Amino acid sequence: MTDTDTEVSAASEGSASDELEAARGRSAAAAEPATSSRNARKTREGVVVSNAMDKTAVVAVVDRVRHAKYNKFVLRTKKLYAHDETNDVNVGDKVRVMETRPLSKNKRWRITDVLERAK
Repeated sequence: MTDTDTEVSAASEGSASDELEAARGRSAAAAEPATSSRNARKTREGVVVSNAMDKTAVVAVVDRVRHAKYNKFVLRTKKLYAHDETNDVNVGDKVRVMETRPLSKNKRWRITDVLERAK
């Protein structure tokens, strides 16, 4: 085997692996770890209406929505069960909650900030 045969076989091996990766649906750039960006989590602001449970607070979030038929703004209240790790919120506190993975049957939010303490 001559030097040129070795160079040709080495070049063909490199292209064969590239062809194999392409056949598998991957490119050389895809072999590097991709930085996958996840969607932004929903955040809401509301008032704590109950903190009787351990590490859980019920937050009432009020939204203004336009009525479909009458075009008048209507207040819609949604109660969210939010995780409160330190049990430091009280009824009447204004808080910011962020969406999270399901923590229990009803709990899908966690308290991130206390915006205003109850007076």
